[in-house]
Amino acid sequence: METDRETLAPRESSMMLRLILAFLAGLRFLTVLPVAWRAERDSEYLRPSLFFFPLIGLLIGCGAAGTAMVLGRFLPFQLVVILAVVLLISISGGLHMDGLADSCDGLFSSRKQERMLVIMRDSRIGTMGVLAIVAVFGIKVAALGSLEPSLFWPALVLMPLAGRVAMLIMMSLLSYMRGEDGIGTLFQSQDRGEVRGAAITGLLLFIPCLSFLSGGHLVGAVCGVVVLVLLFGRLCRIRLGGYTGDTLGAVCELSETVVAVSMAVSW
Repeated sequence: METDRETLAPRESSMMLRLILAFLAGLRFLTVLPVAWRAERDSEYLRPSLFFFPLIGLLIGCGAAGTAMVLGRFLPFQLVVILAVVLLISISGGLHMDGLADSCDGLFSSRKQERMLVIMRDSRIGTMGVLAIVAVFGIKVAALGSLEPSLFWPALVLMPLAGRVAMLIMMSLLSYMRGEDGIGTLFQSQDRGEVRGAAITGLLLFIPCLSFLSGGHLVGAVCGVVVLVLLFGRLCRIRLGGYTGDTLGAVCELSETVVAVSMAVSW
């Protein structure tokens, strides 16, 4: 019995280390938090980190809500709303908002698929991209600003969670379109079912969390996010043939917006 325990202990320790490294890899990918421990192994653990995307989204939301609560003691509510939206955008280094802008520039360019992908990779922003950024930022601020504080905090918690779950749904439904030279290749494997399994596991794990946060006001938000992902995913399939890193950022931002609008409408 003692020998068996000695054998199991290193295995359990190794499994725990792998989970920690996968979580940190996802945290570094989705945020700009300066966590450098074992960063050199991220390429090995990014695919398993998909499981932690909803958890990271939840932590981002809790951090944003906590920060907003502190700021609310010193600043007017409308200013807190604007700063909270800026914080949600900044925590990812603006990566998802940039993806939204690039996606709109490409998807609404009325060009062929190959040209759309080229436009989306261009570092310059076009008119549709600017409109998308202004619209999403303005709608988030207006929707959140219309809420009373007791509903504002739950909305802040749920928005990033819904956005990261939406990314998983998109990845599980569509094929990656950048070949071997895009950021999405870091999450791909020869067995595509592995990515789908990670997405499904993450969704099933956080359904209780979504149910707890939804209450009476957010049920429509959860349904709205699912409908959005299906419609946006269909658009990406028709025009691009699948998803790219930019469209993942876009669906994250759009899902956060849907949550904010659903809260405002139900309120």
